[in-house]
Amino acid sequence: MNILVTGVNGQLGHDVVKLLDSKEHIVTGVDRKEMDITNEEAVKGKIREVKPDVIVHCAAYTNVDGAENDEEAAYQVNALGTKYLAQAAKEIGAKMLFVSTDYVFEGNASEPYEVDHPTNPIGAYGRTKLAGENFLKEILDRFYIVRTAWVFGKNGKNFVKTMLRLGKERGEVGVVADQVGSPTYTMDLAKFIIELIQTEKYGTYHATNSGVCSWYEFAVEIFKQAGLSVKVNPLTTEQYPTPAKRPKYSVLSKAELEKQGFTPLPDWKEALHAYLKEIEEI
Repeated sequence: MNILVTGVNGQLGHDVVKLLDSKEHIVTGVDRKEMDITNEEAVKGKIREVKPDVIVHCAAYTNVDGAENDEEAAYQVNALGTKYLAQAAKEIGAKMLFVSTDYVFEGNASEPYEVDHPTNPIGAYGRTKLAGENFLKEILDRFYIVRTAWVFGKNGKNFVKTMLRLGKERGEVGVVADQVGSPTYTMDLAKFIIELIQTEKYGTYHATNSGVCSWYEFAVEIFKQAGLSVKVNPLTTEQYPTPAKRPKYSVLSKAELEKQGFTPLPDWKEALHAYLKEIEEI
């Protein structure tokens, strides 16, 4: 297949391209310099030039608190960028995969969110990603939406890297203990995405590593696996205020993924171990 991947310099886009390069595909990875997705003409021009069979759209405005302060900037990237890509895909007959987020849900559930659960984002980031989902559904018939959460990968900033840095600097950290979800290693997510785009199994999927934890439990496990002696103090959301509200419960059900015959992603603790080896922390 001829595949174009946006956001090649981000955590997920980097790993998707890395894995695709090792397979028998023609791969074009683009970042903002090569194709500004907020520029409709630039998107049209690049897609006409590359003529991909499939667009894997990993580029995103992911600064959750930044989005709260400048929703228009986030909307340009997450919503309009997705719209322009979908329109360009339609013009050349390509299919498209869009990476979305657990933040499309409000986070008040007590059991994992199914793919068809009503969306109700509580912040700007979630609203702009949901707008991107809706543009994709309106424009294309052949699309995949993959919602994920708590992403960590080699190429970019993430919670694991932040904890390792703070743990080494301070020896004591405070971490929110009342927000629950599932961490996701970009290598595992990239493998699923590559498997998915080679099928005609269109629709919405939830893909995170298996298992559930709080940010506090995640931090404790990071230090344990990295062999660092760090005191972790559990905090409430109220004790750690941020510009954007976070969902308290953002566990995503993998029922659709399994129903369609895909292998669930490994347990998050296994994924963390593989990641720490990749970044040479263990």
